[in-house]
Amino acid sequence: MATKNLSEYNFDAVPSAQGMKIGLVVAEWNYHITGSMAQGAKDTLMKHGVSEEDIIIKHVPGTFELPLGGQWMAEYTDVDAIIHIGCVIQGQTRHFDYVCDGVTKGTTDLNLKYNKPFIFCVLTDNEEQQSIDRSGGKLGNKGDEAAVAAIKMVDLKKQF
Repeated sequence: MATKNLSEYNFDAVPSAQGMKIGLVVAEWNYHITGSMAQGAKDTLMKHGVSEEDIIIKHVPGTFELPLGGQWMAEYTDVDAIIHIGCVIQGQTRHFDYVCDGVTKGTTDLNLKYNKPFIFCVLTDNEEQQSIDRSGGKLGNKGDEAAVAAIKMVDLKKQF
């Protein structure tokens, strides 16, 4: 369980994101959670200088589809980084395990295949309330954290 507010960070430690183009691939499943994380990511990106027109948002049916949606975004747009936004809540079957394993491996593979940051903004909680708490609730918004990671990774690549 997260012990800190996911939205708390040192603003001054984040480089300017002016001129960056960021893609968000958002799962429609559990959209009351993923939509909130997407909004948090968008707001944080804009707060650090990304223009609204440089934020491309596309939706996929569920979290398992995030890697393919991210691959298409990498192939058909000129974004600097892609944030995968999803939410998988533990149920009574092993479906949770398969979805989590698939999206994790898929996201990792895309980072290496495209030499581009694919940020893992996927909640994998035991119950819905935990996800609500991490998507704008009492523990902040994982979307904020993902946006900061995207900015820092794009900046790091530019330093090389």
